[in-house]
Amino acid sequence: MSIWGSLIGGMVGLSLGGPFGMLLGSIIGGKISRAKSGARNFGAFAQPQQVFALSLIVLSAKLSKADGQVSKEELVAVRDKLKIPENEIEQVGKIFNKAKEESSGYEPYAQQISQIYKNNLNVLEEVINILFYIAESDGNVSRSELDMIQRIAQIFGLNQSQFNSIKESRKTSGKLNPYIVLESKPEEDIQTIRKKYIKLSKEHHPDLLISKGVPKEVIEESKKKMRAINSAWDQIQKLKTN
Repeated sequence: MSIWGSLIGGMVGLSLGGPFGMLLGSIIGGKISRAKSGARNFGAFAQPQQVFALSLIVLSAKLSKADGQVSKEELVAVRDKLKIPENEIEQVGKIFNKAKEESSGYEPYAQQISQIYKNNLNVLEEVINILFYIAESDGNVSRSELDMIQRIAQIFGLNQSQFNSIKESRKTSGKLNPYIVLESKPEEDIQTIRKKYIKLSKEHHPDLLISKGVPKEVIEESKKKMRAINSAWDQIQKLKTN
């Protein structure tokens, strides 16, 4: 069964606190406990894939109206990138629309996600990576969308170098700056950069991310990140040996 098919049903009866618990509770009608203990309960009882999926839906909904309008391309991108089957769009759409329409901002959700994955920074980086994909879908990442994604990254605990690496990795191999992707500087020696390359390769390996709760439905973006890391290393080796 797809992760999306069991998303709402699988959450029924769980002790969900914080903004996510309130959101799902408003949809299901009180079947979910709205405990005030917040992220601790959510992370402890929900399946990791469900947590990640719900995080993407809610933040994608908030992002889709960051520039004041919800474009058709962004809605299609959410459906396609999250690989939501036709027979499950209505159920997932309830969460998306509720998150989009409510008056509260994205920060409380980002803070709860940050707590859930506080020991898995690479998983949080994947959330940022996919949010960039959603923002890019209409052909342009607006200033307000970029500001929102960067603010979410800050809430997640990502530093500027990590954020820049994710952003730069979105470019094609011929246009990306390899030093930014590998969180390095041109003046660093090849061995220092190689250590960073190995570290990033391990952290963003799709198998590792799946084991930490990233659903297989969205792992393709992780593979693109790995390709950018490998391309950056290839380019730096050529630059350093010439």
